Amino acid sequence: MRIMARSGARPSPSVRLLRVDGIPAPVEVRRHPTARRLTLRVSRTRRAVILTMPRSSDFREADQFLSRSLDWVRERLEGVPEPAPFHDGAIFPLRGVPHEIAFLGHSRGRAVVGLEPASAGSLPRLRVSGSLEHAPRRLKDWLSSEAGKDLDARVAVHARNLGVRARRITLRDQKSRWGSCSSAGQLSFSWRLVLAPSFVLDYVAAHEVAHLVEMNHGPRFWRLVAKTLPAFEEAKVWLRIHGMDLYRYGVER
Repeated sequence: MRIMARSGARPSPSVRLLRVDGIPAPVEVRRHPTARRLTLRVSRTRRAVILTMPRSSDFREADQFLSRSLDWVRERLEGVPEPAPFHDGAIFPLRGVPHEIAFLGHSRGRAVVGLEPASAGSLPRLRVSGSLEHAPRRLKDWLSSEAGKDLDARVAVHARNLGVRARRITLRDQKSRWGSCSSAGQLSFSWRLVLAPSFVLDYVAAHEVAHLVEMNHGPRFWRLVAKTLPAFEEAKVWLRIHGMDLYRYGVER
């Protein structure tokens, strides 16, 4: 096989994480009980290659299949944005505005995360206090908290406009959708929306609140979205063009 080294521990008995010669990304090899053939895809949100195998296939077949698909995999990986970890001096967007990260280490009398406004010739900065080892997690926790505040406020506005009430709002790092609405009236959102311009977060909030009335995406649903947020189309276009880029921030290489 072309496997050079395993890139991590097994997340489950049916998944193996591998490093494959010629592919600059981890490869997840999955055995699926209902798979009828070998399939291959590239996850843009996790920058990973996912190879699914039927239980009847062996790793020699998988290696040959992967070898034949190397050019296809490389081409698609080239279109995936590089990870942008949270580290001292890194630049990332907050509510659509570029900010610089400053890890301060242990510093008395400072908030865990503080915002320093832009000055002449410099970007606004987010100062993160505490041990450097835990600074990326502290920053992510703070961003999630900020996303929660923004979403609470916008959900309240749209719920009032449409005459409904959200039972609960939760924040996650969802990979397949920006928001969701359960039949029980619970809304869930990606914390990464706080990285996007505010009008984009506003649209996702309006979208999920509209689902409290109409659970499908039919004409009546879109009329509800337009009722509470008339200029929602711009945000839809922004997410389609730039949304995937938000998944790279805070991800280690």
